[in-house]
Amino acid sequence: MQITAIRHVTVPIESEMANAFISFASMDVSVLAIITDQVLDGEPVIGYGFNSNGRYAQPGILDHRIVPRLLAAAPDSLIGPESGHLDPELIWRAAMINEKPGGHGDRAVAVGILDMAAWDLAAKLAGRPLHHQLAERAAAGLGTPLERVWVYAAGGYYYPDRGIPALLDELSGYLDLGYRTVKLKIGGATLADDLRRIEAVLAMLPAGADLAVDANGRFDAATAIDYAVALRELPLRWYEEPVDPLDFRALAEVAEAYPGPLATGENLLSRQEAVNLVRYGGLRPDRDVLQMDSALSYGFTEYDRTLAALADHGWSKERCVPHGGHQFNLAIAAACGLGGAESYPGIFEPFGGFADGDQVVDGYVTLPDVPGIGLEAKASLAPILAGLRDGTR
Repeated sequence: MQITAIRHVTVPIESEMANAFISFASMDVSVLAIITDQVLDGEPVIGYGFNSNGRYAQPGILDHRIVPRLLAAAPDSLIGPESGHLDPELIWRAAMINEKPGGHGDRAVAVGILDMAAWDLAAKLAGRPLHHQLAERAAAGLGTPLERVWVYAAGGYYYPDRGIPALLDELSGYLDLGYRTVKLKIGGATLADDLRRIEAVLAMLPAGADLAVDANGRFDAATAIDYAVALRELPLRWYEEPVDPLDFRALAEVAEAYPGPLATGENLLSRQEAVNLVRYGGLRPDRDVLQMDSALSYGFTEYDRTLAALADHGWSKERCVPHGGHQFNLAIAAACGLGGAESYPGIFEPFGGFADGDQVVDGYVTLPDVPGIGLEAKASLAPILAGLRDGTR
């Protein structure tokens, strides 16, 4: 058993929406395939992976460092002694040869893409859904995965010439799909304008539904605290990324001013940064939410170790709700008993959202009962994966 090829392509997102910091008009994603010499139903067994939105495609690092190392590895060095199959942990180690500690950044994204594909491949070789595979194998696994996972609908972006009525239509559409928590962006307008948007959404929400807000790290400490004071009497699910993701002192100051839940972590790209966040960020393990995203931070191979480190610092897995809105993090949430996962219904297509047929009911979604992550069960994504398989993209 061996890897015969690794292919990747860059795919644009091409959306005119924006958050408080960036426009997605020129955002793109790397999609990668690990192709093997194993054949099932006349087709080679292939693992697929891609990076979450908000970070760009990584063709340079993949071509220059990560993929050549893996292809140069002795085939037997990538085979797990227990499974007899290509092993994600060993693939991860081969990809990280000669990489110094620190310097995470885009390297963490490139390895995360590869790691997603490696886990997809491992589950397919075992003939099992990934959430079952991870639940039994991972240190943080439950043994038996959750049958359904709490998810929230992330939306409410800023669009050119789009006002509050369109915002309400968008978020009420998510409620119609079965979500009970929706999220909108703040920080891209004035505080007064953002409050008008928030209050309009709160007035529209039915009983049992709630709202989270996300500043995407836009504010300095003083502005973040101004927002905290204005928001703290409102019934919000959480106030997300009020300051720069690495400004732990400012985050701690916001936590002192805001008694409600804070959420952050999606822009931390390593286990070490996650540990520093809970050490120095002033966060409270009884209410705050950690959003580290495996696809942007060296993959699940590293995220499993991150969960162990967080537990050592008094944080429950139930306080973790990964960013990303994709099926890989959904499988991880089910396997490890996380507090939930983000969702992007109809946004960041074809990468956001879950498998076709997996409907959200009262805020919870089930997972596909197919080998691997189930990426091929999403019709809008399937043509890109087929192009990688056939070498036509």
